[in-house]
Amino acid sequence: MADDTDLNLDNLDEDEATDSKEEDIEEVFAEDEQTEITSRELEAVYDIPVQVSAVLGKQTMQVSQLLKLGRGAVVELDRKVGEAIDIYVNNRLVARGEVVIVEERLGVTMTEIIKSDRT
Repeated sequence: MADDTDLNLDNLDEDEATDSKEEDIEEVFAEDEQTEITSRELEAVYDIPVQVSAVLGKQTMQVSQLLKLGRGAVVELDRKVGEAIDIYVNNRLVARGEVVIVEERLGVTMTEIIKSDRT
């Protein structure tokens, strides 16, 4: 009789595990439905233009120095060769990346996404 009780407990555990798996699957589908709703709601903003800028580096100088610059002048930036550049969307830093050449044009490969706190 002790063996029957053990068997029943094992069966109960399997049934509970099956119920738990079904609940997990239902949660995943519920999350997918929420994602679909969010995606549909976001479609309204897909056509809004944004300005994307890639900043190679920065330099601060006085106006007198700026006025002395002429054709062929070199302005030294605060970045080293191979160092990641900053990528801004609407003047907000969103990523860092590397400069690449795409069919005789410059491009940027994003190597790091910057997560910012919305305050």
